[in-house]
Amino acid sequence: MNSLSLNKTLEFVVELVCRVGGYLFEQIGRQKRIRYKGEVDLVTQFDRKSQDMIIRALRKEYPDYGILSEEDMTRRIEAVVKWIVDPLDGTTNFAHNLPIWSISIALEVDGEVVLGVVYDPTRKELFSAVKNRGAFLNKKRIRVSRIRKLEHALLVTGFPYDIRRTRKNNLSNFSKFARQAQAVRRLGSAALDLCYTACGRFDGYWELKLSPWDQAAGSLILKEAGGKITDFKGRPFDIYGDEVLATNGFIHKQMMRVLNP
Repeated sequence: MNSLSLNKTLEFVVELVCRVGGYLFEQIGRQKRIRYKGEVDLVTQFDRKSQDMIIRALRKEYPDYGILSEEDMTRRIEAVVKWIVDPLDGTTNFAHNLPIWSISIALEVDGEVVLGVVYDPTRKELFSAVKNRGAFLNKKRIRVSRIRKLEHALLVTGFPYDIRRTRKNNLSNFSKFARQAQAVRRLGSAALDLCYTACGRFDGYWELKLSPWDQAAGSLILKEAGGKITDFKGRPFDIYGDEVLATNGFIHKQMMRVLNP
């Protein structure tokens, strides 16, 4: 895709997430139907409504593109060009009226994310990136932090939805980092975790068992902000993979040593 078409696409996605985000913001506290799709993983009627609004708009404007979305996992999309959508990242927070949630939309071309937008309606913060053009928060350039020691770093993480049943639940890693870093936080929105690392609010982020819609947009924003992102062993990051380690670059190896004792 050429730069002109990506510019127009970015404008379209920004308008879309702001419109859908405004709708979701107005629904806070109104959710009536909450169901569980796992032991701790829930979904509200507004996840579905948000997805419907987004997919309808994307299909109308870009009818030839595939769409992979969290709330529609009935088939894997193999299209060369596809949208990767999380219509409401942080549903548990949203359902509890905790204002930490977001909308995430990425565009993947030939297996590579080339555009990413994450919008936080409660703070009206819009993170965006296009490949090789930098990362932005409300149109202002952002960069990762310059913290160089793990002991001074503020980290963020999350826990898998099967935490009650699996040994690979991140609890031991959380305990180790809590003792070695300045502090560790858990927000509940992977997209925002990546964006907050991109703009320097956090210095590092790690998590297990995410899905592509959790991390596609945020991973590009992190990279375009000068951050480093790999799996736990330092291998190339894959949005379809099982691990993510995202940092400002300076503490990356220090975090890898904790994750790989």
